[in-house]
Amino acid sequence: MACVVLSGCKNAEKERLKQTTIPTYDTTTGKLKELTFDFNKNGKIDTWTQMDGARPVSARQDLDEDGRMDRWEYYNSDGTLVKVGLSRKDRGAPDTWAYPNAQGLIERVEVSSTGDEKKIDRWESYSGNVLGTAEEDTNADGRPDKWEEYAQGTLKTATFDENHDGTPDRRLTYDAGGSVVLIETEADGRRGFRNKTAVK
Repeated sequence: MACVVLSGCKNAEKERLKQTTIPTYDTTTGKLKELTFDFNKNGKIDTWTQMDGARPVSARQDLDEDGRMDRWEYYNSDGTLVKVGLSRKDRGAPDTWAYPNAQGLIERVEVSSTGDEKKIDRWESYSGNVLGTAEEDTNADGRPDKWEEYAQGTLKTATFDENHDGTPDRRLTYDAGGSVVLIETEADGRRGFRNKTAVK
């Protein structure tokens, strides 16, 4: 009986792949130019990969199947994934780009509040897929004016240049629960602050 059930499962999987893995070929060259796929295995196409023959060029995915793309992949000339686009605002277009290292782990992330890849205003650095630091340009002048430090992915400090003169003016320190425990003001010129106020 188990063999019959297992055989039925294999046949259903083969049929699903047949229905959702659809190649499209260039009518002139005969080369594969697009391949569809059912990433979440529910019987619906949710991934479209642009191909140059056997080499992937880019891919787009609608993983929540709401009719809007939410993930974009970009490959280099040897087929290695070099960048992943995401939509943090779920607008159907990328506003965030993640860059993996040679091991495939996220190394850095760039974010554009306007969705323009040429106007990045937040930069995040990762180690082992864990967020370590971030810089942000909150007034669109091209310079960071907010700096964040994380401990094991949890916000530890946030430092602000409130008058946008290039020098930090205030730093907040957070506990593990996300509450502010220390406020520092009046920079001393040595990456420190003269005034320290504990928050109870």
